[in-house]
Amino acid sequence: MATHSSEAPMQNDHWVSQKPFDPQSIEAISPEQEKYYFASQWQLIWWRFKRHRLALICGIFLALMYLSILITEFLAPYALSTRHTDYIYSPPQPVHFIHEGEFVGPFVYGWNYELNMQKLLREYSEDKSQVYPLQFFCKGDPYKFWGLWESDRHLFCAPEGATLFLLGTDRLGRDLLSRITYGARISLTIGLIGISLSFFLGILIGGLAGYYGGWVDSSVQRITEVIRSFPELPLWMALSAILPVTWSPLWVFFGITLILALLDWTGLARAVRSKLLALREEDYCLAAQLMGAKPKRVIGRHLLPGLFSHLIASATLSIPAMILGETALSFLGLGLRPPITSWGVLLNEAQNINVVAIYPWLMFPVLPVIVIILAFNFFGDGLRDAADPYKH
Repeated sequence: MATHSSEAPMQNDHWVSQKPFDPQSIEAISPEQEKYYFASQWQLIWWRFKRHRLALICGIFLALMYLSILITEFLAPYALSTRHTDYIYSPPQPVHFIHEGEFVGPFVYGWNYELNMQKLLREYSEDKSQVYPLQFFCKGDPYKFWGLWESDRHLFCAPEGATLFLLGTDRLGRDLLSRITYGARISLTIGLIGISLSFFLGILIGGLAGYYGGWVDSSVQRITEVIRSFPELPLWMALSAILPVTWSPLWVFFGITLILALLDWTGLARAVRSKLLALREEDYCLAAQLMGAKPKRVIGRHLLPGLFSHLIASATLSIPAMILGETALSFLGLGLRPPITSWGVLLNEAQNINVVAIYPWLMFPVLPVIVIILAFNFFGDGLRDAADPYKH
C-alpha cells in the first residue's frame, strides 16, 4: 500500500484533509466565473462577438462609414454640383510623394490634355514642371452643411490652379470621388430606413401569427407565401414604375424605401413566428398568462426579449438586400433619379458598354457597393453566431 504524509492520514482507507471545514467553500467561485455567471445576455453576446475578429473589423468599418455620412460635405474634395468643363472624362489623377529623387509629401502634377483627332478622344498627361502639394483642412468649393450652415472647409483639396481627380471625372466634368462620397449618404441610409420599417412590420405581423396561431397564423402564412412567390426584381421594377414622374426627389426616395420595406418584411416575420411558437409554450409565458397579463404584455415583455438578439442579427443580413435593391432599380432607371445622387444613379451612367470600355473608371461606384455588402454579410454572420445561445 502507498504511504501517505502525516498531513493527510488514511482513515478507513479514505484520504482525509486536516484543514478546518469551511461551509461556504462549496459556493466560492473565482472572479472570472462570477463575471460570467452574472453577465447579462447582451454582455455574453458582446464577449462572443469580440472573438469573431473579421466580424468585429467589419463592424468597425461599417460604423465609420455611417459616421462619415454625417460630414459628407467636409470629406468630399469638391461640391456635388461642381463641374470642370475643361476636364471632361478625365482619368484618375495619380498622387505622388517623390519629386526628382526627393520626398516632398503628397502632391499632384499639372494636368493637361490634348484632343486626339484620329480617335476623337481627350488624352491627358502630367506636366512634371508643375508641382502642387495637397492641402488639408483647406478652403475649397462653398457648400451648405446639411443644407443649413454655409462653409467652404474640406478635408483635403488641390491648391489654386490645380486639379485633384483621384477617381476621374464623368461626362460633365464632375469629380467622381466627390459624387461617390455624396452617394453614400443616400445608399446607406435607404438600407437603415427600409429595414426599420421592415423590422416593425415583421415583428408586428410575425408576433401576432406566432402568439395566436390558428386562423391568424394561417392567414399570415398564406400572405407571406404569395409575396415570396413573386420574383423580386420584376416586382420591384413594376412597383417603382408606378411612382409618378412629377414627384420630387425626396418623395421618390421615400417611395423606393417604402417599396423595399413592404417586400422584405416576410423573412423577419417568419423568424419571429417560428421563435414565438416555441417560446409561448415555456413555463414563464404560461405563468404570465395565469397572472392575468394581456397578450400585448406577454409578447412585448416576455417573448420578444428572448429573440431580440436573433432579430438584430437577421436585420443586419437584410440591410444589404435593401442597398442592392436600390442600386439595381436606380441602375435600370426605375429608382432614384438625378439630382439625387446614389451609387445606383452613378452606375446608371455606365450602362453603355462602349463608354465603359473607353472610360473604365465610370465603374468605380460599384466598388463601395461590393465592399459594403461583404462587410454587412461578415458582420451579420458574426452577430448571428454570437447571438446563438447554443454556440460557445
